[in-house]
Amino acid sequence: MTRETARELEDQDLTDRHLRIPLDPMATDPTPEPEIPNILTRVGRFTLHVLRDFHRRQGLLLAGAVAYYTLLSIVPLLALVLVGLSHFVNEEKLIHTIAINLELLIPGYAESLAGQVRTFLANRHLVGVVGFLIMLFFSSMAFSVLESTMAVIFSHRKQSMRRPFFVSAIIPYFYILLIGFGFFLVTIISGALDALEKQHLLLLGQELSLRGSSKFLIYLLGISGMVLMLTSFYLVMPVGRISFRHALSGAVTAAVLWEIIRRILVWYYSKLSLVNIIYGSLATTVVALLSIEVAVLILLLGAQVISEFDRRRTEAENHVA
Repeated sequence: MTRETARELEDQDLTDRHLRIPLDPMATDPTPEPEIPNILTRVGRFTLHVLRDFHRRQGLLLAGAVAYYTLLSIVPLLALVLVGLSHFVNEEKLIHTIAINLELLIPGYAESLAGQVRTFLANRHLVGVVGFLIMLFFSSMAFSVLESTMAVIFSHRKQSMRRPFFVSAIIPYFYILLIGFGFFLVTIISGALDALEKQHLLLLGQELSLRGSSKFLIYLLGISGMVLMLTSFYLVMPVGRISFRHALSGAVTAAVLWEIIRRILVWYYSKLSLVNIIYGSLATTVVALLSIEVAVLILLLGAQVISEFDRRRTEAENHVA
């Protein structure tokens, strides 16, 4: 091959390469468009997975069991709390505080339960040591059943993670003391707010009345106490460590959902319900059981959501390991 022929072939090859270069320089390095995650789809799948696991673990049956034992425990528990606190605080103030907080749990029928507790206090001298121990036992049953229920919800954890019997036996009585201390604080604070309500605030030359503010502040105290109690349930009841962020998020969500449903129940019982006609003297028991079961259902659904987050975190850690 001559030198001229070789040069012609080289020029032809360069020409062909030049013709193959696209006019759009960006086409030489195509970059795929970023995939936008469908948040609604992911949330929907997560929700369906939570509901499926909740159904597989017989969540409705568990909620009914916890509600039954809670109803069985609530009157003895409140009676014990009142008997203990009546040595430090006026009984009527305590009963009023309990009625306000019971309204958050049993809307529309809290006064009936408060009246039952008042009747017990009037006859408390008839209860001896044996009766006191029996009441203490029944007061703790709801917390023991809730702990067992949480073990079912968090069943994905290792079976080796078991709580000592001594600790499980102490937890219910710890919560009884905690509830008593909470009622004591709320009663003291509500008394101070009632006194403050009679005062007038001078702001920028304008006199402002604080009348009606105590009820709102006591309501906020009740909601805050509910959130703290739910957070402690999510942290303490399951065996093993639970993220405080997950526990607090679940507690706030459960409290908001319950507040919405509670207001719907109040409207239903006052406008549409025939429970008083159908059940008669049993109406208070039926309404209390139904309201508690709905509240427990929300509590367990929150626990199921936390369990799902915990399960995914555990699987990710095991996969990395």
